[in-house]
Formats: sequence, C-alpha cells, structure tokens
Amino acid sequence: MHFALPPRKTSQPPPYVRNSNLTAAAQRRRKQIQLLAYAVLGLVTLYLVYEFFLSFRAVEGTEDGAESIQGLQDVVIVTVFDNATMSEDYVRMIRANRDDYAARHGYKNFYTNTSAYFNLVDPSPSSWSLVPALRQALTDLGSSTFFWSLSADAFITNPSLSLETHILEPLESLMLKDIPVVPPDSVIHTFSHLTPCRTHLILSQDMDNLAHSSFILRNTPFTSKTPDNWAHFFLDAWFDPLYRAYAFQKAENHALEHLVQWHPTILAKLVLIDQRKMNSYNYATPPQKDPVTGNTRTHDSMWQGGDLVVNLKGCRTSEKRDCEEEMRHYFAIWEKEVERLDGKKPPKPVKVA
Repeated sequence: MHFALPPRKTSQPPPYVRNSNLTAAAQRRRKQIQLLAYAVLGLVTLYLVYEFFLSFRAVEGTEDGAESIQGLQDVVIVTVFDNATMSEDYVRMIRANRDDYAARHGYKNFYTNTSAYFNLVDPSPSSWSLVPALRQALTDLGSSTFFWSLSADAFITNPSLSLETHILEPLESLMLKDIPVVPPDSVIHTFSHLTPCRTHLILSQDMDNLAHSSFILRNTPFTSKTPDNWAHFFLDAWFDPLYRAYAFQKAENHALEHLVQWHPTILAKLVLIDQRKMNSYNYATPPQKDPVTGNTRTHDSMWQGGDLVVNLKGCRTSEKRDCEEEMRHYFAIWEKEVERLDGKKPPKPVKVA
C-alpha cells in the first residue's frame, strides 16, 4: 500500500537519537581521557617497578652478603626437657654436656620444659612443645643468628667440633641437592641452586622421615632492610592450629614434612645434609626392600666415634630400652674425651635448682 504523501516527521526525536557533532566531540574527549589514564598508569607502573627493584637489591644484599657463612656465629642451643619422663640425674647429664659445649665455643643455652607450653599444645602431644619453645628462644634471644634445636634425648659426643667448622662454613659442600625432600620417593625435591647465604633451615633425613630432633634455624634480626623474619614465619606456620588438629601419626614431624613439601616459601630456604653430620642414632638402620621396585635401600645412621651427636631416638617408646642407662654409656665416653682435651675431667653434674 502506498501513501499519497510521505509521513510527517515528528519535531520531538526519540531520546536515543544523538547529534552527530556532539557524539564526535564526546568520543574525542573519551579518547583523550583514555590516553591520559594510560600515561598515568604507565608512569605509576614504572615507579613501582623501580621501587621494587631498589628494595629487592637492598634486601638481597643484606640477606646474601658473602656466598658462604664465614667466621664465628652467635649460636643458641635450644633444649626442651620433659620433667614427667626424665629424671633429675638425666637432666643433669644433659645440662652438663650442653653447658660444656656452649662454654667451649662461645654459644648460649636455652633450657625449657614441655610443661611451660601445656596450655598452648594441649590436647595435642607434648612433643609439639618444641615449636613454641623455639619461638620463645627467638624472642628472648632475638639478636642471636643461629638456633640449634637439639632433642633432650640427644648428646654431644665430640665437644671439639664447632658448628661453624663442622657445618656452617662447609655448608656448600654438604648440601644434598635435587633429592626427595622426604624419603624415599617424594616428588618434591630440594632446590639445586640454593646457596649457603640463602639457607635458613638445615635438616637431615633418616631412613623414613625428616630427622627433626636436631636442626639449625637461622634468625634474621629486625632491621629497616629486613622487616620480615623468616624464622618467625616458619615456626608460626608449623604451629598452625589446623596442622595440630590433623592428628598426624607422628605429630609435629609429619606436620613439618607436609609443610616443606607443599609450601615453596619453606622449601626455598631448606637444606638437607647427611644425617651423621649432626644427628647420628645409637643403632643401625636395617636395609629395606622397596615393594614397588624391588630395590634394597640402605641408610647410614649409626653413631661412630668422632660424630658430633648421638641420638637415642625411640628409647622412650620401647619397653626394652632405658634412656638413662643408654645415656650414661655416652656420658662416660664424653667425660673421657673432655679429659683428653682439657687434661682434667669435667666437673660432676650439679643438681638444678
């Protein structure tokens, strides 16, 4: 159908119809604003990258220093006793051993007891007390650099070996790189490029687990260039209530293994060394046959004369073993070694007040 005349145009155009001149002007303004925003964003980005680079170089220089750990270090030996299971004579032997070693090398001792952390740890096993004990040691002696956590069931059998000459200075040659972080076949491996200056946690392994009954933790005292303390972060992460609630079969030991495998921030500072360097056991580890490959695995854990430490691991969980009797054997060996070094026997252990 055709109309005789075209339809009349309305004098009120619909609201969506825009003046072409106004649209072009708005578009130009929008482009100008966008260009200005891009320019500002680019300048801010360059500034932030520059600041990050400067701060990174400052922290890197502070953390790294020399490529290796050189000279005397401020070392604290942390020992956690359990008065519920350890006799006074046993505690006196351990303290006499630690006090002699610390005095000989200029170290400090930090002694505490599981009972001090009962309210923090309960209802988890008392072995968890190790973690808040270390946290307290780092708080009370925050200017010290290295904290050696040593089980109360471990004994220093070679008093002439210092941590500096035995572990810290030769650390580069002791590192076990690119190996399963938890034996025997963890898919997570230790870093192959980690250097001693970036190492904050030194551990060893036994046949089946991380041997956490003797390890060294590096403290980074607060400065304007190192506001974050990695050791504090590590201990706080380890003591997370969630891990304690998991009820791991081996309590804090399995929690530690979980932590180092699945948290790169922890793994990036971890170094593993041979077990006998700082945590020999007073028994040999029997060979084990891998059920999958059929290969036989062996592991060198047995204490030998000259080793730094002997650990009586498992003596409190076996009815056939007596921790105090086993310790007296090594105490006698230690007395003879001190007499050889000093020309006289060490003083008899005194009762602790």
